[in-house]
Formats: sequence, structure tokens, C-alpha cells
Amino acid sequence: QARLVESGGGSVQAGGSLRLSCIASSGGSYSSRCMGWFRQAPGKEREGIAFIHTGGSGSGIYYADSVQGRFTISQDNDKTSVYLQMNTLNPDDTAMYYCAANLRPFTIRPNSGGCPAYQQYYGVWGQGTQVTVSS
Repeated sequence: QARLVESGGGSVQAGGSLRLSCIASSGGSYSSRCMGWFRQAPGKEREGIAFIHTGGSGSGIYYADSVQGRFTISQDNDKTSVYLQMNTLNPDDTAMYYCAANLRPFTIRPNSGGCPAYQQYYGVWGQGTQVTVSS
């Protein structure tokens, strides 16, 4: 199974932007799966924030309320990478950001609201990239 490697984290001031990348190493493909991003701030539970299903042209997109309208998830055509464009960052966005993918092909149920945002659905994880937003 290919690993997931995140990059793009860093330190920015409030109002700034960052773009996170998640690449499947060794050329692995994650077709027909949900892939996306969790984040975990110190002392808080891990939160699912943005996901996309790689089986179609950007289907199954889910955003947490905390990032809706500010973050945009996208994928590349060969299903090996997903990206998270983060705009209008604020100190509450400070966290370790983790990329995750379904271990096996995943079918989104109708009317389910898109990819799930719960950790138990994701069996492949990256090591994380730190995002720090200063006020």
C-alpha cells in the first residue's frame, strides 16, 4: 500500500493562506476512495475537515462547518494526490493536519452528505504537517 506524504504546512499570520499537498508515495493510486484531511489541535480531538471522492470528477466533497467557504479541496487527475487550499486563516486553524484515505474502494451512500468525516472510515494516514497561524 502506498504511503501518504503531506507537505505545505508552515507559519502564517491571520488572514493568510497556505496550500497543503498529500501525495501517495511510490506512485500508488487511491482511485474510488475518499481522501481528505483531518486536523488536531493541542488538547482537542481530531477533526475531519475536508474530503473528496476520487472515483469521479470531484464528487462526494465534504467540508466541516469550521472551514466551509475558506478551504477548498481538490485532486489531480491520476488519483494520486489531493490538495487543500486554505484561505483567510485564523489562529483557530492552528493544528497538525493529517491526510487520510480509505483503505479500500468506498461507495458513498445516496443522501449521505458526501465522504464521511470520521476516523474509523480511514485506514491510511500520513505523518502530518503543522500549520500555525499567529494573530
